[in-house]
Amino acid sequence: MIRLPEKLPAQEYPKSLHRLIDSVCGRDRPRFQDYDSFWSLTEWMEVIDTLTSVFKTAFGRNLSDEEVIRSLTGLGSSYQDVILKCLEGRKEEIRQILVEKTNTISSAQLQDFDWQLKLALSSDKISSLQTPLLNLDLDVKENGTLKPLSIEMNREELHSLINTLKAANKVHLPRDQNVWNCCNFIVHKDIICF
Repeated sequence: MIRLPEKLPAQEYPKSLHRLIDSVCGRDRPRFQDYDSFWSLTEWMEVIDTLTSVFKTAFGRNLSDEEVIRSLTGLGSSYQDVILKCLEGRKEEIRQILVEKTNTISSAQLQDFDWQLKLALSSDKISSLQTPLLNLDLDVKENGTLKPLSIEMNREELHSLINTLKAANKVHLPRDQNVWNCCNFIVHKDIICF
């Protein structure tokens, strides 16, 4: 990390960090005019971009305090402590804003699901098939409209879905429980074993 934040007097540091966190949360950014006696415009932009990235990464990846400190290498320990205190104090607010921004990427939400296990005995091309199939019905709400979605999967496709849901479950932030009920149903103990 750059040492530029140390140009700011220690007593001003918490206030400027909270103003920067405000900007991450969608409020006004700190103004360069308030800090032009400490940094040039180029330095100011570098400080803003670096600290904003640290804040977003800390919560987006759910980093521990030690991992945050590692990302702040080169910065004095007193400044690192102030950053950690600011992050801890605003943790829930920052997390909520990042979740809201992520949710705006797609307006689709899982409302309900149902599944059926079928055994395909034959097809028009093969007389003896004996293939298990999973039929997954999803009710997805998008832009206020409920849309049914039906997916039929064979064993390989199901295992691919399970692995994808396991990976998503490892990095998810707390969200609508219905989404994770579906994931946990399929992921926990790989209930559907063929």
